[in-house]
Amino acid sequence: LQGVDSLVLESVMFAILAERALGPRLYGVFPQGRLEQYIPSRRLRTEDLRDPDISGEIAVKMSRFHGMVMPFNKEPKWLFGTMEWYLKQISELTFPEEEQLKKFNHLKTYNLQEEMRSLRALLEATPSPVVFCHNDVQEGNILLLAGREASSSDKLMLIDFEYSSYNYRGFDIGNHFCEWVYNYTHDSWPFFKASPEHYPSRQQQLHFIRHYLSEDSGRRRDTTHEEQARIEEEMLTEINRFALASHFFWGLWSVLQAKISTIEFGYL
Repeated sequence: LQGVDSLVLESVMFAILAERALGPRLYGVFPQGRLEQYIPSRRLRTEDLRDPDISGEIAVKMSRFHGMVMPFNKEPKWLFGTMEWYLKQISELTFPEEEQLKKFNHLKTYNLQEEMRSLRALLEATPSPVVFCHNDVQEGNILLLAGREASSSDKLMLIDFEYSSYNYRGFDIGNHFCEWVYNYTHDSWPFFKASPEHYPSRQQQLHFIRHYLSEDSGRRRDTTHEEQARIEEEMLTEINRFALASHFFWGLWSVLQAKISTIEFGYL
């Protein structure tokens, strides 16, 4: 949600999500922001994402989110439209610090436009439903509600909807799987730690997919065991292809942040 009307659109979205118990309650809106419900809770940690109970509930919450019908443009323009804008901004960048400039110049030796064309061609050949997506389901945007830690369900709440839009289902899930790898609370430079071995295994992915589909079952006809297995395999392919778009999207975003952000973080 970007542009002149973004605050209005975001407030409408926030109110609808709150009404459906998918986000904090909205108490009021003013020109510079809004008043939201305070929820006693803690944000999840990266390692929490691997907990089967938590992973299953994230899948259920995401499936409910994807089932929302929102009063926004339903064409999936957000993903490639945003990446094209990021690429244009990057093409005009320069860095005064030698170390950053060296890394940036190395990045430019890759043909990013061609990489994006290849990515677009792959994803256009990959069926994925267009649904209302959160687009940033990482541990810092998921609250573990105080007093409900031992509950088998409804102990989590998604927050921070600034990137939400109609988009491809595969991106939202694939992006979440990528977040299993990254710990953003590392206490020394570059202030994150990547552990590729923590990317969800096939069984962990199937655990997530099955919980996602169990919540979605009310919107689908009954399926046979064989049909269910086929759907799961198709989703595995869909999700892991769209995970490539997550890497490309946030990679471009990070290059821009290296230039404009005042936060001390190893963006580049």
